Amino acid sequence: MIAENELSQLTGFFRHRENDVLPLFRVVQPDGKAEESMLAHLTVEQIQKIYRQMVRVRQFDRKSIALQRQGKMGTYAPFEGQEAAQVGSALALRRSDWVFPTYRDGAASMTHGMPLKTMFRYWMGQLDGFDVPDDLNILHPCVPIATHLLHAVGVAWAAKLRGEDTVSICYFGDGATSEGDFHEALNFAGVFHLPVVFFCQNNGFAISVPFQRQSASRTIAERASAYAMDGIRVDGNDGLAVYLAVQSAVQKARDGGGPTLIEAVTQRFGAHTTADDPTRYRDQASMDEAWRDERDGIVRLRRLMLQKGVWSDSEEQRLLESTSEELLAAFDEAAAVPMSQPAEMFHHVYGQELWHLKEQRQGLQAGGEA
Repeated sequence: MIAENELSQLTGFFRHRENDVLPLFRVVQPDGKAEESMLAHLTVEQIQKIYRQMVRVRQFDRKSIALQRQGKMGTYAPFEGQEAAQVGSALALRRSDWVFPTYRDGAASMTHGMPLKTMFRYWMGQLDGFDVPDDLNILHPCVPIATHLLHAVGVAWAAKLRGEDTVSICYFGDGATSEGDFHEALNFAGVFHLPVVFFCQNNGFAISVPFQRQSASRTIAERASAYAMDGIRVDGNDGLAVYLAVQSAVQKARDGGGPTLIEAVTQRFGAHTTADDPTRYRDQASMDEAWRDERDGIVRLRRLMLQKGVWSDSEEQRLLESTSEELLAAFDEAAAVPMSQPAEMFHHVYGQELWHLKEQRQGLQAGGEA
């Protein structure tokens, strides 16, 4: 049996890293001041592109909520507050790379090239909302929590076996790290040294459960060490920091350096979905004030560009007007397409229609005719 004094030494050994927390990589401060050495890795055009896309996807998000409230779309999962994380990461990819989004990662999909019309059709509950352009490798939004991490690993493994230089990036929230699929995916990727980036947007809540009730570990990125891969903790409200972090991880994976776990510390400003009431589990009013001023990635980046003299109020107005026109045209185009019929849900389930699906389809159609 270990003596008491020996036990204290042993517990001291395990606790020696108690105060060691992975640093938060940041380029732009909330007041718009930037780390100039990091800023030097970006051109003005790249910075403006990140900003323009962040504004574009936020306008899409707000319009989608309005359309849902008008009964023109189904239940919708807002992503406001996470634009910097999704846009910055997606712009660091090649068009040939593989994107595995969740239902909240529309900003990443749109940034990678998904047409606005298709995005609207998806949230309208239409089958063609799953159509991905032939030259894009974007998987359908994953609703089950964490299952798509394994899919991303499988595609990365196939790419490695085939000698391809494509990289998989998998988006997920902090709640997904409580699932077994998360650990299985990271373990497999670590063992086989696969070209995959695990991109966790830690927005503080798995629906209504705060992160501290999900995990005893203080960060998600630190879990990377258990799978012998690099872990990066980045300010998810800093689009430039996210872009540089993901760019580095993607290039490392492409060069054969293996997987990376990135934790983008951000915040979901609104509800989990339009069927959720966030005021039941957090102080939404105080979040509104503090978040808008200190954490909003769009506000932060605009402050930087204004300070650097590479943006103006007139450019801002033109961007808002052009984006509004683009969204109106895209939704009108989406609404003009005939709606899917209920019986179509039985199509494409199997190569040939099985007897029980045939019975269900016939029963649905008979009930509809009645």
